[in-house]
Amino acid sequence: MRPVSSNKICEVSKKTKARVSRRGFIRGVGIGGGALGTGILEREVLAAPPAGNLLGPGAVPLTLTVNGKPQQLVVEPRVTLLDALRNQLHITGAKPNCDRGTCGSCTVLVGGKAVYACSMLAIEARGKSIETIEGVPASDPLVAAFVHQDGLQCGFCTPGFVMAAKAYLKRNAKPTEAEVAAAFGGNICRCGAYVPIRKAVLDAAGRGKGGKNARI
Repeated sequence: MRPVSSNKICEVSKKTKARVSRRGFIRGVGIGGGALGTGILEREVLAAPPAGNLLGPGAVPLTLTVNGKPQQLVVEPRVTLLDALRNQLHITGAKPNCDRGTCGSCTVLVGGKAVYACSMLAIEARGKSIETIEGVPASDPLVAAFVHQDGLQCGFCTPGFVMAAKAYLKRNAKPTEAEVAAAFGGNICRCGAYVPIRKAVLDAAGRGKGGKNARI
Protein backbone atom coordinates (compact mmCIF):
# COMPACT_ATOMS: atom_id res chain seq x y z
CA MET A 1 0.00 0.00 0.00
CA ARG A 2 1.37 3.36 -1.01
CA PRO A 3 1.54 5.87 1.82
CA VAL A 4 -0.64 8.94 1.44
CA SER A 5 1.44 12.07 1.30
CA SER A 6 0.80 14.92 3.68
CA ASN A 7 0.18 17.20 0.69
CA LYS A 8 -2.59 14.93 -0.54
CA ILE A 9 -4.21 14.90 2.88
CA CYS A 10 -4.10 18.69 2.98
CA GLU A 11 -5.70 18.94 -0.45
CA VAL A 12 -8.56 16.60 0.57
CA SER A 13 -9.01 18.49 3.82
CA LYS A 14 -9.18 21.81 1.97
CA LYS A 15 -11.75 20.50 -0.51
CA THR A 16 -13.89 19.08 2.29
CA LYS A 17 -13.73 22.33 4.21
CA ALA A 18 -14.59 24.26 1.05
CA ARG A 19 -17.65 22.11 0.44
CA VAL A 20 -18.78 22.46 4.01
CA SER A 21 -18.08 26.15 3.95
CA ARG A 22 -20.22 26.68 0.85
CA ARG A 23 -23.05 24.63 2.32
CA GLY A 24 -22.78 26.49 5.57
CA PHE A 25 -22.76 29.82 3.79
CA ILE A 26 -25.83 28.99 1.71
CA ARG A 27 -27.63 27.59 4.71
CA GLY A 28 -26.67 30.58 6.82
CA VAL A 29 -27.78 33.12 4.27
CA GLY A 30 -30.83 31.27 3.00
CA ILE A 31 -32.18 29.97 6.29
CA GLY A 32 -30.54 31.51 9.30
CA GLY A 33 -29.85 35.08 8.27
CA GLY A 34 -31.34 38.17 6.72
CA ALA A 35 -35.09 38.47 6.24
CA LEU A 36 -35.48 34.75 6.69
CA GLY A 37 -34.51 35.20 10.31
CA THR A 38 -37.81 37.04 10.77
CA GLY A 39 -39.76 34.16 9.29
CA ILE A 40 -40.93 36.18 6.28
CA LEU A 41 -39.14 34.28 3.57
CA GLU A 42 -39.65 31.02 5.38
CA ARG A 43 -43.41 31.47 5.18
CA GLU A 44 -43.12 32.42 1.52
CA VAL A 45 -41.12 29.29 0.76
CA LEU A 46 -43.63 27.09 2.55
CA ALA A 47 -46.50 28.79 0.75
CA ALA A 48 -44.84 28.64 -2.68
CA PRO A 49 -46.84 26.71 -5.30
CA PRO A 50 -45.52 23.45 -6.79
CA ALA A 51 -43.00 23.82 -9.60
CA GLY A 52 -45.62 22.72 -12.13
CA ASN A 53 -47.64 25.89 -11.45
CA LEU A 54 -44.77 28.30 -11.99
CA LEU A 55 -44.96 30.64 -14.97
CA GLY A 56 -42.17 31.32 -17.42
CA PRO A 57 -39.48 31.90 -18.27
CA GLY A 58 -41.10 32.26 -21.70
CA ALA A 59 -44.17 34.33 -22.56
CA VAL A 60 -47.44 33.18 -21.00
CA PRO A 61 -51.10 34.01 -21.72
CA LEU A 62 -52.59 36.46 -19.28
CA THR A 63 -55.96 38.10 -18.65
CA LEU A 64 -56.04 41.53 -17.03
CA THR A 65 -59.23 43.34 -16.12
CA VAL A 66 -58.60 46.96 -17.08
CA ASN A 67 -61.30 49.58 -16.55
CA GLY A 68 -63.90 46.85 -16.21
CA LYS A 69 -62.98 44.98 -19.38
CA PRO A 70 -61.03 41.69 -19.57
CA GLN A 71 -57.97 42.05 -21.76
CA GLN A 72 -56.11 39.08 -23.24
CA LEU A 73 -52.37 39.35 -23.75
CA VAL A 74 -49.22 37.26 -23.87
CA VAL A 75 -46.22 38.51 -21.89
CA GLU A 76 -43.09 37.24 -20.20
CA PRO A 77 -43.46 37.00 -16.41
CA ARG A 78 -40.81 39.70 -15.98
CA VAL A 79 -42.92 42.33 -17.82
CA THR A 80 -44.16 45.13 -15.58
CA LEU A 81 -47.79 46.18 -15.43
CA LEU A 82 -46.80 49.54 -16.95
CA ASP A 83 -45.16 47.94 -19.99
CA ALA A 84 -48.05 45.51 -20.41
CA LEU A 85 -50.56 48.35 -20.39
CA ARG A 86 -48.63 50.57 -22.77
CA ASN A 87 -46.91 48.13 -25.14
CA GLN A 88 -49.38 45.27 -25.24
CA LEU A 89 -52.77 46.87 -24.64
CA HIS A 90 -51.92 50.37 -25.94
CA ILE A 91 -53.39 51.96 -22.81
CA THR A 92 -50.91 54.80 -22.52
CA GLY A 93 -52.34 57.13 -19.87
CA ALA A 94 -49.91 55.87 -17.22
CA LYS A 95 -46.55 57.40 -18.12
CA PRO A 96 -43.03 55.95 -17.86
CA ASN A 97 -40.61 58.37 -16.32
CA CYS A 98 -38.23 57.32 -13.56
CA ASP A 99 -38.99 53.58 -13.93
CA ARG A 100 -37.92 53.21 -10.30
CA GLY A 101 -41.15 53.73 -8.38
CA THR A 102 -40.29 57.22 -7.17
CA CYS A 103 -42.07 59.80 -9.37
CA GLY A 104 -45.67 58.54 -9.49
CA SER A 105 -46.36 59.34 -13.15
CA CYS A 106 -47.31 55.69 -13.73
CA THR A 107 -49.79 55.49 -10.84
CA VAL A 108 -52.82 53.28 -11.47
CA LEU A 109 -55.33 51.65 -9.14
CA VAL A 110 -55.11 47.92 -8.54
CA GLY A 111 -57.86 46.57 -6.34
CA GLY A 112 -58.76 50.15 -5.48
CA LYS A 113 -55.27 50.96 -4.18
CA ALA A 114 -52.80 53.31 -5.85
CA VAL A 115 -49.68 51.52 -7.07
CA TYR A 116 -46.68 52.36 -9.22
CA ALA A 117 -47.29 50.34 -12.39
CA CYS A 118 -43.56 50.35 -13.17
CA SER A 119 -42.86 48.46 -9.94
CA MET A 120 -45.53 45.77 -10.26
CA LEU A 121 -45.38 42.74 -12.51
CA ALA A 122 -48.30 42.24 -14.86
CA ILE A 123 -48.84 38.71 -13.57
CA GLU A 124 -49.28 40.10 -10.05
CA ALA A 125 -52.37 41.97 -11.22
CA ARG A 126 -54.21 38.85 -12.36
CA GLY A 127 -57.68 38.58 -10.86
CA LYS A 128 -57.62 42.18 -9.65
CA SER A 129 -59.45 45.24 -10.92
CA ILE A 130 -57.10 47.68 -12.67
CA GLU A 131 -58.13 51.30 -13.17
CA THR A 132 -56.23 53.76 -15.35
CA ILE A 133 -56.86 57.37 -16.26
CA GLU A 134 -58.69 56.16 -19.38
CA GLY A 135 -61.39 54.74 -17.12
CA VAL A 136 -62.07 58.05 -15.37
CA PRO A 137 -64.91 59.89 -17.17
CA ALA A 138 -64.61 63.56 -18.00
CA SER A 139 -67.65 64.18 -15.80
CA ASP A 140 -65.84 62.92 -12.72
CA PRO A 141 -65.62 65.68 -10.07
CA LEU A 142 -61.89 65.07 -9.79
CA VAL A 143 -61.31 65.72 -13.49
CA ALA A 144 -63.50 68.82 -13.34
CA ALA A 145 -61.53 70.07 -10.34
CA PHE A 146 -58.19 69.65 -12.10
CA VAL A 147 -59.53 71.58 -15.10
CA HIS A 148 -61.13 74.27 -12.95
CA GLN A 149 -58.06 74.81 -10.81
CA ASP A 150 -55.67 74.48 -13.75
CA GLY A 151 -53.91 71.71 -11.87
CA LEU A 152 -51.43 70.88 -14.62
CA GLN A 153 -48.83 72.36 -16.91
CA CYS A 154 -47.19 69.93 -19.34
CA GLY A 155 -49.66 67.21 -18.27
CA PHE A 156 -47.12 64.38 -18.14
CA CYS A 157 -47.60 63.72 -14.42
CA THR A 158 -51.33 64.54 -14.38
CA PRO A 159 -52.71 61.00 -14.91
CA GLY A 160 -50.66 59.78 -11.96
CA PHE A 161 -51.85 62.61 -9.73
CA VAL A 162 -55.49 62.05 -10.71
CA MET A 163 -55.33 58.32 -9.99
CA ALA A 164 -53.47 58.87 -6.71
CA ALA A 165 -56.05 61.49 -5.71
CA LYS A 166 -58.89 59.14 -6.61
CA ALA A 167 -57.55 56.49 -4.24
CA TYR A 168 -56.72 59.02 -1.54
CA LEU A 169 -60.16 60.66 -1.45
CA LYS A 170 -61.71 57.24 -0.91
CA ARG A 171 -59.68 56.95 2.29
CA ASN A 172 -59.99 60.57 3.38
CA ALA A 173 -63.04 62.36 1.98
CA LYS A 174 -62.40 65.60 3.88
CA PRO A 175 -58.65 66.23 3.82
CA THR A 176 -56.95 69.39 4.99
CA GLU A 177 -54.39 71.24 2.91
CA ALA A 178 -51.57 69.86 5.06
CA GLU A 179 -52.89 66.31 4.68
CA VAL A 180 -53.07 66.66 0.91
CA ALA A 181 -49.53 68.03 0.75
CA ALA A 182 -48.25 65.08 2.79
CA ALA A 183 -50.31 62.46 0.95
CA PHE A 184 -48.87 63.23 -2.47
CA GLY A 185 -45.20 63.18 -1.54
CA GLY A 186 -44.77 60.17 -3.84
CA ASN A 187 -45.96 62.06 -6.93
CA ILE A 188 -43.56 64.50 -8.55
CA CYS A 189 -44.53 67.38 -10.84
CA ARG A 190 -41.45 68.58 -12.67
CA CYS A 191 -43.28 71.76 -13.69
CA GLY A 192 -43.87 72.57 -10.01
CA ALA A 193 -47.67 72.91 -10.25
CA TYR A 194 -48.17 71.64 -6.71
CA VAL A 195 -50.35 74.50 -5.46
CA PRO A 196 -53.08 74.18 -8.13
CA ILE A 197 -52.90 70.38 -7.86
CA ARG A 198 -53.59 70.59 -4.13
CA LYS A 199 -56.38 73.05 -4.77
CA ALA A 200 -57.87 70.60 -7.27
CA VAL A 201 -57.86 67.76 -4.75
CA LEU A 202 -59.51 69.94 -2.09
CA ASP A 203 -61.96 71.23 -4.69
CA ALA A 204 -62.86 67.65 -5.67
CA ALA A 205 -63.45 66.79 -2.02
CA GLY A 206 -65.97 69.62 -1.82
CA ARG A 207 -67.66 68.71 -5.10
CA GLY A 208 -67.74 65.02 -4.24
CA LYS A 209 -69.69 65.72 -1.04
CA GLY A 210 -72.18 67.88 -2.90
CA GLY A 211 -71.13 70.99 -1.02
CA LYS A 212 -69.35 74.19 -1.95
CA ASN A 213 -65.99 74.01 -3.68
CA ALA A 214 -63.24 73.80 -1.09
CA ARG A 215 -60.75 76.31 -2.42
CA ILE A 216 -57.63 77.70 -0.84
